[in-house]
Amino acid sequence: QVKLVESGGGLVQPGGSLRLSCTASGSTFSSYAMGWFRQAPGKEREFVAGCDWYGGSTWYAESVRGRFTISRDNAANTGYLQLDGLKPEDTAVYSCAVSPRNRYYGGPIFAADSWGQGTQVTVSK
Repeated sequence: QVKLVESGGGLVQPGGSLRLSCTASGSTFSSYAMGWFRQAPGKEREFVAGCDWYGGSTWYAESVRGRFTISRDNAANTGYLQLDGLKPEDTAVYSCAVSPRNRYYGGPIFAADSWGQGTQVTVSK
């Protein structure tokens, strides 16, 4: 089973940027599609972005489209989520997940095999 570790979260002012990383180990990263999700206090976890096994196709939640960018480097076993134009409502714990690449067809329906522990993103003055 693949193990995922996120990093890159932190405190940023509105309008700022962060880049989150998701490093995989224990299995071949390119065998999986990748997704990013977030959960704010008192709210359910929500889909943020997803990409296929090589990053050629990407999908985004409407709330982040045009501000966030998902990407991956299979040679480095790492996925990324670039967060630009951050807003206070983006404050949440962000987690990455992987799904076998033949089980993900795009969009928010993501049957995850593994999850990372999450990294906190706080957007505040």
